[in-house]
Amino acid sequence: MLGQRKSDTLLRLQFFGLGRTVTVAISQEYLRYVLEQLGGLGRITSRRMFGGAGIYCGELFFALVFEDQLYFKVGDANRAEYEERGMQRFKPYADRPELSMTYYTVPVDVLEDSEQLREWGKRSMGAALSSAKAKSAASARKAKPKNSRKTR
Repeated sequence: MLGQRKSDTLLRLQFFGLGRTVTVAISQEYLRYVLEQLGGLGRITSRRMFGGAGIYCGELFFALVFEDQLYFKVGDANRAEYEERGMQRFKPYADRPELSMTYYTVPVDVLEDSEQLREWGKRSMGAALSSAKAKSAASARKAKPKNSRKTR
């Protein structure tokens, strides 16, 4: 890293919310580390979002990195693992702590053990897939007319 410009080691993003802009820095080194640790899960990529980076396996969004912290998607099947370990929910608005998302911090010991991280990642992808299916079904119900009668 010696000789690199600061802009090479920090990913600067802007988070637009509640009428103001906040600049957040995520280190490229941390993001690269996370992507390497998750590498055995499939085609893992990142995209800028939420003032951080969204982590995808193919097109499935299942994790995010915000302020050099990894968060995994959580559902009913895997929530207890996080809560038992005291992991925190992702709260994108510092001034609105009551607003949170169904992503929880990943324990450091899990992050450092790539095999264990991939197992937690698989459960996170399962939660993301279940959530996407539920949203799709809800959208289909909304789009379906309530009083559809067959005409003869």
